[in-house]
Amino acid sequence: MPKDSFRELQQSNKRKTVGLLMGMAVLIWLISYAALTYFGVSGVGVLPIAVGISLISVWGSYYSSDSLVVRMTGARIIQESDNPNLFNLIHEVTIASGLPMPKVAIVIDSAPNAFATGRDPDHALIAFTTGILEVMDRDQLQGVVAHEMSHVANRDTLVSAIAATTAGAIALLSDFLMRMMWFGGRRDDRDSNSNPIALVISLVVMILAPLAALLLRSAISRRRESLADATAVSFTRNPAGLRSALEVLASDSTVVKARSNAVAHVWIESPLDSSSVSKLFATHPPLQERIATLRAMES
Repeated sequence: MPKDSFRELQQSNKRKTVGLLMGMAVLIWLISYAALTYFGVSGVGVLPIAVGISLISVWGSYYSSDSLVVRMTGARIIQESDNPNLFNLIHEVTIASGLPMPKVAIVIDSAPNAFATGRDPDHALIAFTTGILEVMDRDQLQGVVAHEMSHVANRDTLVSAIAATTAGAIALLSDFLMRMMWFGGRRDDRDSNSNPIALVISLVVMILAPLAALLLRSAISRRRESLADATAVSFTRNPAGLRSALEVLASDSTVVKARSNAVAHVWIESPLDSSSVSKLFATHPPLQERIATLRAMES
């Protein structure tokens, strides 16, 4: 693969993310149209309320994302004097990336893993488990640092918030509309001659839209992980470091204690059991797929 291939991969992942977000917008339009078709104009006044609730709840989580994730993972913020070698690595990557120095935290956990959070580069935090600091050498850890700083550079918390906001709005809309349906909400009698096929399609859209939104949100998360891998290479110019780090993660079977669905997407390796989660709903691409992509960059 040519040396500039990571730029092509970056652009490809960005385009695919935009496409997936547009798919979310189409879903919002579809469910709104389905509601108008099924209930009529007078029956969908709940739409802006559902959207408003979703925006407030998800964007509130976005602005407090760093403190929420720190609490949920048990991370402890450290100073440079606590681990000078780790801070030196992070300083190297911040210089290469042009990003401000993030807060640094440690999670007491033997499973090797790391994550980044924060609403923007000025409020970023990157965290490492004690396990990852013990098992990885300098080049591997530099690749991990670059990957996490890439999430900061690519504003992945913002993209995730947009995806989560849209998915949340769709879920709320579907829930409210289905409740209206079961409690007798229907068009008035003058619309009784409406096309029954259109009504059935509208009902199917309302039922399946939340599932489709969840699939799109997971796909967006996978795209952002692939983008972070490619961006990390642009920072370090050393795909072998991150590739070797991912190989270490692939060979390790331990799982971090904070492995709930709420924070699974922030880790460099998903803590969820891949055997119990469909690939369609996975928040990360398979490690072997990421390793193969990085290995191709080395040639």
